[in-house]
Amino acid sequence: MPLQKVAVLALDQIAPFELGTICEVFGTDRTDDGFPPYEFQVCSVDGGPVRTRSGFELTPHADLTPLAYADLVAVPAHPIDSVVPEAAAEALRDAHERGAIVLSVCSGAFLLGEAGLLDGRECTTHWKYADELQRRFPLAKVDPRVLYVDDGNLLTSAGTAAGIDLCLHLVRREQGTALATKLARRMVVPPHRDGCQAQYVDIPLPEEPDAPTLSPLLLWISENLDRPHSVESLAASVYMAPRTFARRFKAETGATPHDWLTTQRVLLARQVLEQTDLGIDAVAVRCGFGDSAAMRHHFAKRLGTTPQAYRATFRTVAA
Repeated sequence: MPLQKVAVLALDQIAPFELGTICEVFGTDRTDDGFPPYEFQVCSVDGGPVRTRSGFELTPHADLTPLAYADLVAVPAHPIDSVVPEAAAEALRDAHERGAIVLSVCSGAFLLGEAGLLDGRECTTHWKYADELQRRFPLAKVDPRVLYVDDGNLLTSAGTAAGIDLCLHLVRREQGTALATKLARRMVVPPHRDGCQAQYVDIPLPEEPDAPTLSPLLLWISENLDRPHSVESLAASVYMAPRTFARRFKAETGATPHDWLTTQRVLLARQVLEQTDLGIDAVAVRCGFGDSAAMRHHFAKRLGTTPQAYRATFRTVAA
């Protein structure tokens, strides 16, 4: 199916910026610069105006009719408690069943869920809403870590900027790398961020771990991440056998000792990279990785980036 006809679903309290990301990629006429045309229409249930989350109204092009023949149906962010009219839900289901691509930006994934499109599908949303998306739609396979998910004819993205990444990814997938790169240059945005790159979730180091038996130990570990730790040494410190300790640790934290410790070290490294000018090797030692190679490995695995790139993006101290 060629990517030519694009319909955007707009309900009351639509987020204007997330709508704008879709408009920028598919709703701006750039044919004079050699870009292909898109038949682009913003649609409301009755074709009437809808109020945005910023308080102003926008007037759509049409009612839901274009969703019946669009190649791409896009759903921008809306409040997660939005009531989805049955006519809109049915239009989304019909578009999906006939093979149209359905794409959501940020909390727009909740509208897809209300329409029954997320069952059994890989998907994502803004990290702030991921747990609620999974709770509300338990058959969905929600990945809160990534920028966007391409699950065939169902595509979902995280927050605002990830919507741009997803739209450009779709252009790249359907119309080629050259066109996507040219469009990104025209928009003055990065030409490609891989969907598996992590959302940079702002998770603080725990102050009071919720672990009835192990809380004192976890607090001590958090304050001594630069020291070497093993299951055997930690178990000995609380007078447990290693296997008993590992089971208790998993029961109280939901993670293995190694995974929990690595997570805390990555979180601390993020803080140190953001707030200090320590060299990468020194950061690795300070956070207990031992050397920069080990820290790079864990950053790549958990954040999809390098310590150097993370610092360049988020450093808050003066150069």
